[in-house]
Amino acid sequence: MNNRNHAGRMPDLQERNRMRRILIVEDEFVNRELLKAYLEDKYELLIAETGAEALEAVRKHFDTLSLVMLDLILPDMHGLDILREIKQDPDLSRIPVIVLTGDTESEVESLNIGASDFISKPYPRVEVILARIRRSIELSENRDLIRGTELDQLTGLYNREYFYRYAEQYDLYHREEDTDALVVDINHFRLINERYGKAYADVVLQQLGAGLLAAVKENGGIVCRREADTFQVYCPHREDYESFAEEVTAAASEGLKGRIRTRIGVYSRVDKSIDMERRFDLAKSAADTIRNSFSVSVAVYDNALHEKEVYAERLLDDFQEALTQKQFTVFFQPKYDIRPEAPVLSGAEALVRWKHPELGMISPGVFIPLFENNGLIRDLDNYVWREAAAQIRRWKDTLGHAVPVSVNVSRIDMLDPELTETLRNLVKENRLEYGDLHLEITESAYTQDAEHIIQIVSGLRELGFKIEMDDFGSGYSSLNMISTLPIDALKLDMLFIRTAFSEKGNIRMLEISLEISRCLSVPMIAEGVETEEQMLTLKRMGCDIVQGYYFSKPVPAEEFERFLIQN
Repeated sequence: MNNRNHAGRMPDLQERNRMRRILIVEDEFVNRELLKAYLEDKYELLIAETGAEALEAVRKHFDTLSLVMLDLILPDMHGLDILREIKQDPDLSRIPVIVLTGDTESEVESLNIGASDFISKPYPRVEVILARIRRSIELSENRDLIRGTELDQLTGLYNREYFYRYAEQYDLYHREEDTDALVVDINHFRLINERYGKAYADVVLQQLGAGLLAAVKENGGIVCRREADTFQVYCPHREDYESFAEEVTAAASEGLKGRIRTRIGVYSRVDKSIDMERRFDLAKSAADTIRNSFSVSVAVYDNALHEKEVYAERLLDDFQEALTQKQFTVFFQPKYDIRPEAPVLSGAEALVRWKHPELGMISPGVFIPLFENNGLIRDLDNYVWREAAAQIRRWKDTLGHAVPVSVNVSRIDMLDPELTETLRNLVKENRLEYGDLHLEITESAYTQDAEHIIQIVSGLRELGFKIEMDDFGSGYSSLNMISTLPIDALKLDMLFIRTAFSEKGNIRMLEISLEISRCLSVPMIAEGVETEEQMLTLKRMGCDIVQGYYFSKPVPAEEFERFLIQN
C-alpha cells in the first residue's frame, strides 16, 4: 500500500531554503540553451530532451522538483501525454507544469489537463518568463503548505477542522440535496494495537480510510479522520448502509490477519439548520448504541434516540440544582443473615432515588450510567455518603443502635486523591465507627486498574472500613487475582440469581461462586432474591447474607426504622 498522503510528499523547510530545482523538457538546442541562460543563476536545472527522459527525471526527483517546463512537441511523444501522466499520478500531481508552446489551440487543452501556466513561443522577454516561473512555484508551495495542515499525516484524509470547512462548503453548493453524516469506529481497536503492534494498527487505519474514500468519492462525498480509530463521512443520502459497511470492512481487512469489524452511526438526511459538528455528534451517539453488539454494524439516529438524548441533556442540566435542593433521596434496602434459624438483620445498602419536581421519579438505571459517563457520579456518590453517614448517626441517637450501611464507591471515585480523607472525615464528623460504613467496589474496577485500586482499598481497610466486592462474577477477574485482593465480602452479581432460578436455570455457577467465598473465608452476599424458594435454596447451599424483594424493596429511612426496631 502507498503510505504517502494524497497530496504527495511535501518538501521540508531545508529543501525549500535550497535553490529550487526545475526540469526543462525541450528538444530544440537553441531554445534549451536560451532557457538555461535565463535560469541557471537562479535555479538548479535538470534537462530532458525526450518524453522518456522527462518522465524518468520526474519520477526520480518528484519529491524535490519545484517545477517542470514542458515543450509539447518532442521526438518520441506529445507533451500533453506527459502532462496527463504526471497529473494522474498522486505522487507527481503536486508538481506545477508550465507548458512551452507556439500552438495557441493547445493552451486551453493543457490548462484543462492540469498545467499551471503556459509560455508562448517564440519566448517573451526574460522578465515575463521569470515572473511566470516564480508565480507558479509560489502558488504550488502555498498550496502544499495548506494541504500539509489540512490533511491527517497517517491516512492522507482531511483532518477534522478542515473537514468541517469543506462540508460546509459542500452544503453551499448542494442546498437542496439530502445529505448523510456518518461516524465510523473500529471495534476493539485498542486490542488490535496491543496484539499486533502500532505499525499493523496504522495499516488498518490507512486501509479503512482508503476504503471509505473509495466508497463515497464517486458521488462527491468527503472523509476525515476524526481522532484515533474514528472517521467521519459526509456524503449524498443513500439507503444501502449494510452493504456499505461490508464494503469498507472488506477494504480495511484486506491482506490482514483477521477481519476488522466496524460500527457505523448514521445521521440520515441531516437537518442543515444545525451546526455541522453537532450533526456528527448525533451520528456518534448512534454508533455508541451498538458499541458492544456483535451482530449489528449500522445504527441510524432516529426520533427515539433524539428524545433519549434530549431527556439525558435535561437530567444533566438539572443535576446541580437537584443536589442543592436535595431532590435525591437515599433509600435503604435491608440485608439479612440467613445462617441462623430465623434470618437476622445484618446491614443495609444505601441506594439513591431521584424525584424530579417536573419529571417525577427517575429510574437509577437511567441517571446513574448517565452520570458515570459524564463525570458527575463522584458528586452524587459524595452526596449519598454524606446522607447515609448522617442517617446512621440519627438512628444511633434516636434508637440507640444502627446496622452497617454499605455505599457504592465507583471506579471514578477511586481516581480522587482525596478519597481516603473524604471518607475519614465523614466518619469523624458524624461520630461513627469505621465499621459502620461498608464500601462496595465493583469487580470490574479491580480488573481495570488493579495496582492503584488495591493500594487505595488496602489503606481504607487498614483504617477499619469493610470492603465488599460488588457484582462478583461480572468482571472476569482471575481466581489468583481474587485471592490477593483486600476484601471482606463477595457480593454476587444479580444476574447469577436471575439466571440460576430461571426456567432453564443452572445453579452450578452459584455453587462454584459460594465455594470461592469459602476458600477465601469471606461471606457471600446474594442480592436480587425475590422468593422464599430462592432464599431457602441459597441457605441450603451455604450463602451467608441475602438482600432483595423477598425481605423488602429499598425504602426511605423512616420506613427502614421498623427493621431496626424489630431487630
